Amino acid sequence: MSLVLNEEQKLLKTSAADFARKESPLSRIRAFRDSDDELGFSRELWASMAALGWPAILVPEQYGGLGLGLTEICCVIEELGRNLVPEPLLSNALLGSAAIIEAGSEEQKSRLLPAVADGSGLVALAWQERKTRYDPAVIEASASSSGDGWILEGEKVLVWDGHVADVLVVSARTSGAPGDHEGVSLFLVDKGAAGLKITRQQTMDLRNAAVLRFDSVELDSDSLLGTAGEGLAPLQVVIDRATVGLCAEMMGSAEAVFAMTLDYLKTREQFGVAIGSFQALKHRAALIFIELELSRSALMGACEAVDASADDVAKKISTAKARLSDTAVLAAYEGLQMHGGVGMTDEHDIGFYLKRARAAELSFGDAAWHRDRFATLEGF
Repeated sequence: MSLVLNEEQKLLKTSAADFARKESPLSRIRAFRDSDDELGFSRELWASMAALGWPAILVPEQYGGLGLGLTEICCVIEELGRNLVPEPLLSNALLGSAAIIEAGSEEQKSRLLPAVADGSGLVALAWQERKTRYDPAVIEASASSSGDGWILEGEKVLVWDGHVADVLVVSARTSGAPGDHEGVSLFLVDKGAAGLKITRQQTMDLRNAAVLRFDSVELDSDSLLGTAGEGLAPLQVVIDRATVGLCAEMMGSAEAVFAMTLDYLKTREQFGVAIGSFQALKHRAALIFIELELSRSALMGACEAVDASADDVAKKISTAKARLSDTAVLAAYEGLQMHGGVGMTDEHDIGFYLKRARAAELSFGDAAWHRDRFATLEGF
C-alpha cells in the first residue's frame, strides 16, 4: 500500500479544510449547545456541502453521484472533524444511504439515491438497541409478515441524525433469536409512518441522535431492502466502512486538539519561559505526535484496504479503530491536562474535543472490542 494521497484527494482535502475553517468555527458548536437547537446543524450549510458534491461521493454515477471511494470521503470527514462540524455527512453517506447502495434493489436505488446525492434527502441507519454491545445480530426488534407486507415492532437507540432523516433503514429480526446471524432483515421506513415515534436524544458530545419506537408500523412489500433474513452481511459491511469514516473524523479532531495544545505550550509562560520548554511536557507532546503518526498510517491502510477490496480488510479496520480510539482520547486528555486549570473551564473549547473523543471511542466498538476482533480474525 502506498499510504499516500493522490493529487485529486489532496485537493479535496484542502477544499474541505478551507470550508470548515471559514464556514464552521467552533463557536457554532457552542451556539448549538446554548440554544438547544432542535436540528443540531444548519440546513443552509448542509446545502452548501451538497453543492460541493460531498454527499454524492459514494453514490454511483448512474444515480447522480460521483462514484468515488472511501478514501475520498474520509479526506472530507477528517477535515470536518477538526472543527467538530455537526452536519450529517457521515450518518447520511456512510450509514443510511450506504445500506441502500449495498443491499437495495435497482428500483430502490433509482428512487432514493438521487436525493441523497443532491443533498435534498437524508437517510439514517437504525441498527443499535439497548443490549446490542456492538453486535448487529443482537436484535429484538421484529418484523412479521402480514399479507403482502410486514408489521414492524420494537425500539432502536442512538440512531445518528434519526430525528431529521426522511427515510430510515431499520434492521429487524424476521426469524431466529437475538444473536443469530440468520434471520436479520433490513427495511425502509418513511419518517411519517403511522406508529413510528421519534424522540431526539441529547448526547454528551452534542451530536444528533434519536430513539425510534415502532408500534405495529405497517410496511408494504417494497419496503424490504434486499432479501428477507439475509440483511446481516450487508449491514456489517456498512458498519465497517462507517467505522473507517469515524476514524477519519477522530483523526482530524485529535490533530486539531494537539495543535491547540502545542500553541498553548508555546505561548503560556511560567518562571519567565514558555512551558513548552519543560522537558516533562516535551515528552508528553512527543508521545502524542508519535501516536498520531501511527494512527494516520492505520487509517490510510484501512481506507486503501476497503477501496481495493483486500482480503484483510476487517483486520485493517479493527487496527485503525483500536488505535484511533486510544489516540483520540490520549490527545484530548493530555491536551486538557497540559492546559491546566483553564482547560477545565467551559469557556475553553478543548472540552468539546474531549467529549467527542470519548463518545467516538465507544461508537462501533471500542479499542478492546476491536483488538479482540482482530485476535479472533487471526485465529486466536
